[in-house]
Amino acid sequence: MKLVILGLGYSAGFFARAALAQGWEVTGTVRSAEKAASLSRDGLRTLVFGGFAVSSPLAAALAEADAVLVSVQPDEEGDPVLRTLADKLATAANLRWIGYLSTIGVYGDHGGAWIDETAEARPTSRRSRQRLDIEQGWLALGERSGKPVQIFRLSGIYGPGRNAITKLRAGTANRLIKPGQVFNRIHVDDIAGVLLASLGKPQAGAIYNVTDDEPAPPQDVISFAAELAGLAPPPETPFDPAKLSPMAASFYGENKRVSNALLKRELGYSFRYPEYRQALRDLAANGE
Repeated sequence: MKLVILGLGYSAGFFARAALAQGWEVTGTVRSAEKAASLSRDGLRTLVFGGFAVSSPLAAALAEADAVLVSVQPDEEGDPVLRTLADKLATAANLRWIGYLSTIGVYGDHGGAWIDETAEARPTSRRSRQRLDIEQGWLALGERSGKPVQIFRLSGIYGPGRNAITKLRAGTANRLIKPGQVFNRIHVDDIAGVLLASLGKPQAGAIYNVTDDEPAPPQDVISFAAELAGLAPPPETPFDPAKLSPMAASFYGENKRVSNALLKRELGYSFRYPEYRQALRDLAANGE
């Protein structure tokens, strides 16, 4: 089986290696020739795609693909993959699965309430509104082409090299206190696991929340990580949007508890890390 991953970033890289371990033939793309060469040397076939020109090897890989994951960041005009490769994907003879990595940010603020995929999407930031528009573009492509398109709305991503412990060690962690504020999060191993489960059970038009079981106050995660790492936690700081970047302020302006029940039910997936504590224990034990 042949998988093409458009945008081999942090999360998609873990999925690529998980798919390789399952026997898939994987081709990925990055924006620079240097990074493509480095990843190829590490055993992952990687091509260059900058959102414009499509090389002959990439066109051939798409024509032969059984599955395509889209993990490319939007640009000012929208999704460069939809803009550039929609026709090639629509006519790919073997293609039976298209996945698009989106964000739970499309839901906007729900006042801390529990929500699922049936909740109204009311994004507040420009980037989240753009993501929702792109989601709709991918679903429309699926309807036009008959290709099963799945949307995966990811919560806050963490894993090896990117987690509360590494932030503490780098001196970039903080404990902003906003009463009642919670965030969902998701370990990269579970992102890979959900995507692998979906490859086996394509659901045309499906939208899944990819998130753990336990939305939690961000300061609690930092405090727990500090205890594990044997480090002093940063001081508690009252939330003040005037002292934050616009992106951070908008992030804290959205409060919701996001359910993952649908993907458990439809894909039969069991999370490796249903909450952050065991994940951080493993990361600390592995020095990650």
